[in-house]
Amino acid sequence: MTAIEEAVAAIRAGGLAVVPTDTVYGLACTPYWQAPGRALAELKGRPPDQPVALVAASIDVLFECVPELQGRSGVVARALLPAPYTLVFPNPARRFAWLTGSRSDTIGVRVPDVVGSGRELLDRVGALAATSANRHGEADPCRLEEVSQELLAAVAAAVDGGELPGIPSTVLDLTGPEPRVLREGAVPSADALAQVRAALDG
Repeated sequence: MTAIEEAVAAIRAGGLAVVPTDTVYGLACTPYWQAPGRALAELKGRPPDQPVALVAASIDVLFECVPELQGRSGVVARALLPAPYTLVFPNPARRFAWLTGSRSDTIGVRVPDVVGSGRELLDRVGALAATSANRHGEADPCRLEEVSQELLAAVAAAVDGGELPGIPSTVLDLTGPEPRVLREGAVPSADALAQVRAALDG
């Protein structure tokens, strides 16, 4: 069994895996069950009220997971993704409440522009819950060798995707009347806001 097959099997069974994305290595699990999400947060060492992103293989998969992403949200999602963004949208149906942290009426989503082994894995599982593969507050790993041995020993599988850019996604809050940058990352803030405004004006 290849590393990708091991990771796919582990994720489908509710286990945790370290996977490559378009930005940094991620700690991932299935988004569809509550227990794996809690295990991910516990291993990460992050407070349970902090959200975890829903990562979809494509825009179509994202809309299947969160069909309420219509109107303004849908326009922005289609214009900006796939790309190294985490977009925080309204979540009126409170879907994936175990991933949304303290604000179940919002949800952070990603459709990464990922290639290679990360692309193959994501295509096979469809969607993930994912956060960076490090302990809370530590540096984001851009190589599998930079993921701590403690974390690697605790997951069911790890996929090597080579060296990644190492800069996390830019996080945009699109729940209010004006977009806000919550974290500048792979896309500079000015460029990110300009893309959102162009999408809404177009």
